[in-house]
Amino acid sequence: MRRILLLGGSGFVGRALLAELMRRPASAEFSITVPTRRRERAKDLTVLPNVELVEADVHDAATLARLMVGQDAVVNLIGILHDGEGEPYGPGFARVHVDLPRKIAVAAKAAGVDRVLHVSALKAAADAPSDYLRSKAAGEATLREAGLEPTIFQPTVIFGAGDAFLNLFARLARIAPFFPLASPQARFQPVWVGDVAASLADSLWHPESRSQTYALCGPRQYTLAELVAYAAAVSGRPRPIVSLPAAAAWWQARLLEFLPNPPLTRDNLRSMQVASVCGEHACLPFGRVATPLEAIAPDYLACPRQ
Repeated sequence: MRRILLLGGSGFVGRALLAELMRRPASAEFSITVPTRRRERAKDLTVLPNVELVEADVHDAATLARLMVGQDAVVNLIGILHDGEGEPYGPGFARVHVDLPRKIAVAAKAAGVDRVLHVSALKAAADAPSDYLRSKAAGEATLREAGLEPTIFQPTVIFGAGDAFLNLFARLARIAPFFPLASPQARFQPVWVGDVAASLADSLWHPESRSQTYALCGPRQYTLAELVAYAAAVSGRPRPIVSLPAAAAWWQARLLEFLPNPPLTRDNLRSMQVASVCGEHACLPFGRVATPLEAIAPDYLACPRQ
């Protein structure tokens, strides 16, 4: 039986990956450990065969080392989108995107776990304009420098039922008469969460994926304005879009940062300076064909989550 430590298994991508692994004929061969800080919030995962839900803080080095013992592979899906301002990046980004991969590397090497899958972000780079993208690049570098031969995945924005992207626009359309939109021409190539999960699962059967980095994108590029308009229209509430000038966009983001879970921050604006696209003829790894957004999104946008 192949033992997998799945960090972030109770999140959006994690649940999709668990579902993907359970669908596969070899699912009986897997034993998957899913740590979570609040077991009660993820107790629905306990009904899945061969899945052990463990209440644990994976940011604690000793706890992570204990969880790593006896595992054949570790998959790290943990990431955050928002953080405070800081140099070279805020404390949350440093803790989650850099320090945690470092702890994973130490624990994996000590336990003899040499199969590491890590989800980063498209266009992560040390010289990227945003704290988010720079911290993601630093996390990748930490794993590579540890000599673990990690398989790194760099998805663009991910869509699917329960996402925090298209669903956000659909919800806002319920209360906003129009969208005052920052960076309306920012470009994305959204990828379906099911394709992300399948690519991660595929890599477990492809040893040649060690030390490889895979960009994950869908089949089509869109501007942010196009995506907002699409989500609003499909949810049954089309809304006009008002493009904000740069100064107004900055102030909008600054004010929204006071919210507990802001829909936009100044760092998000900096990230959008870089087109989050793979190219017109990009393809998924392992011979997979990317699923169009239009084939999936209407099924869940028509009834956006509260």
